[in-house]
Amino acid sequence: MRKLVVWNLMTLDGYFEGETPWDLSFHEKAWGPELEKLSERFGEEGDLLVFGRKTYQGMAAYWPTAEEPGRIKDMMNSIAKLAVSKTLTDAAWNNTRVVSDPVAELTRLKSEDGKTIFIFGSAELVASMLDAGLVDEYRLCIVPVLLGKGNPLFKQADALKDLTLISTDRTEKGAALLTYAVSGKT
Repeated sequence: MRKLVVWNLMTLDGYFEGETPWDLSFHEKAWGPELEKLSERFGEEGDLLVFGRKTYQGMAAYWPTAEEPGRIKDMMNSIAKLAVSKTLTDAAWNNTRVVSDPVAELTRLKSEDGKTIFIFGSAELVASMLDAGLVDEYRLCIVPVLLGKGNPLFKQADALKDLTLISTDRTEKGAALLTYAVSGKT
C-alpha cells in the first residue's frame, strides 16, 4: 500500500503562498543545502506527483524551462504527474495526465504497489484528500517568517484531525522540518 504525503513550505503564521498567486518569495528564507537534499530524496522515494489545477499550471510553466540544472529539475520533468481538474482537458507537461475525480483515482493508486505519492502545494486539493481520509503524512518546512496575509495551507474543516509528530529537524537558516502522521495512518 502506497502512502500519500503532503509536502509544503509554509510561514510560521500558516501561509503557503503570499497574497498574490505564486508569491513564494519567502521560500528564499529557508532554501539551502538541506532542502535541496530533501527534495532530491523525495525524487528517490516517490514515483508520482499530484497537483491541483492552479499548482499544476504554475509548475508546468516553470519546470520545463527552469534554468537551474540538476537532479531536482530532471526529477520534476520526468516523474509521473496527475493534474486534478474539472476544466483542464489536456496536460502538455511531460508524463502528466488529467483526472477529474481525485478521490477515486488516489484510492485506486494507493492500493497498488509503488512508491510514495506526493502532493506539492494545492491546498484545496489537500483539504479534500484529508477529508476523504487519503492523506497519510504531512511534511512541512516552517519558514521563520510571519507573512501577515496570503493563502493558508490549512483550510477550514468540519472536524478535528489528530496528527502524530514523527520527526523534527532544522535547517541552518532556522526553518523547522516537521513530519506528522495523520492519526490512524501508519
